[in-house]
Amino acid sequence: MADLFTSAPTDIPAGPRPLADRLRPQRLGDVIGQEQVLGPDAPLGTMLASGSLSSLIFWGPPGVGKTTIARLLADETDLHFVQISAIFTGVPDLRKVFEAAKLRRQNGKGTLLFVDEIHRFNKAQQDGFLPYMEDGTILLVGATTENPSFELNAAVLSRSQVLILTRLDLADLERLAQRAEKDLDRGLPLDGHAREALLEMADGDGRALLNLIEQVAAWKVDGKLSTDDLTKRLMKRAVKYDKSGEEHYNLISALHKSVRGSDPDAALYWFARMLAGGEDPRYLARRITRMAVEEVGLADPQAQAVCLQSWDTYERIGSPEGELALAQALVYVALAPKSNAAYVGYKAAVVAAKSTGSTPPPSHIINAPTKMMKEQGFGAGYAYDHDAEDAFSGQNYFPDGMKRGVYYTPVDRGFERELKKRVDYFAGLRAKRAKN
Repeated sequence: MADLFTSAPTDIPAGPRPLADRLRPQRLGDVIGQEQVLGPDAPLGTMLASGSLSSLIFWGPPGVGKTTIARLLADETDLHFVQISAIFTGVPDLRKVFEAAKLRRQNGKGTLLFVDEIHRFNKAQQDGFLPYMEDGTILLVGATTENPSFELNAAVLSRSQVLILTRLDLADLERLAQRAEKDLDRGLPLDGHAREALLEMADGDGRALLNLIEQVAAWKVDGKLSTDDLTKRLMKRAVKYDKSGEEHYNLISALHKSVRGSDPDAALYWFARMLAGGEDPRYLARRITRMAVEEVGLADPQAQAVCLQSWDTYERIGSPEGELALAQALVYVALAPKSNAAYVGYKAAVVAAKSTGSTPPPSHIINAPTKMMKEQGFGAGYAYDHDAEDAFSGQNYFPDGMKRGVYYTPVDRGFERELKKRVDYFAGLRAKRAKN
């Protein structure tokens, strides 16, 4: 029964095995990268050494070895390996897998069930794994490119250890390229810069690199190809970027934090990454304007105006020229003096407003347009500030009985230095009027 999920159809004509299949590691020690998971003191290394392997969730991008590591784990622990995909597997299929695992267990053989794209199962389907995980019928190894915290239910997560697999770095990809050249029994016809460009095209995906290498190795060329030659012959891979998913939020967070940290170079990098992924420039215009309000604030009131002008410029001239206006606004905001004093003050005022409910303003600042309201004392005692000394009366504007709140505390940076002087000036006058 399990063979339905582990074996390839037999009616497909045999052909040359793809390079990625030929180079699939035969033991965990052959896996390139992922030392943070496979090393002697890393989680998997420790589990294997102690013989206490638990259910696992592999979280990472495509092409970093999730399926391979799961298969090798089954080999090293003498478990029967069953692979299914949540995209193609329904509840009836799962029942068959579990029944086969039960029979196998009765015969003294355990089952490692590898579930690719496990986040595609809904929460109810995920619950179906629980009894078989708990009684040892299966050792679950799930693979996902999505954040398990959001996509997997708490019950599955509580019974599993989440291991993060990372994209391969250039050194890892170079090792993989050398392994491929050894299998091909020849070097790639690329000069140094072109070779580096090929590694970068893989974007951290080992399987993608091997597919690219297979294409390059099939070319009949004389000498070494340059980077220009390579890019003309190969289509650059699309940037992995989900405009509505977690990657979107990760990148906008990186952009925002780069601006907050006054790093225009990092800000431009993340801005370019998002545009390359197909992000709507209008979304970025809105977020950059928000950064000006939230992170710069009154330390440089001009920042907000610069953002609005750049946004308007983009709307007038469109892409791709309009993105330059947004980039200029981004640099301006990143280099502007920072203050979130008004933002913090506003949030504190919101908290105070909610706690005081419908408390009315003090009667002396309530207008009295009718005779009855005047007889009730509304507006009585109001001091017109322009008639007061220094155009400042110092009267109370908070509700009667409410302790005066201090919500806006300007920082000693940028234009807020001047605002701080004004706040201190009026605070001094207020204290002076209170004594009188």
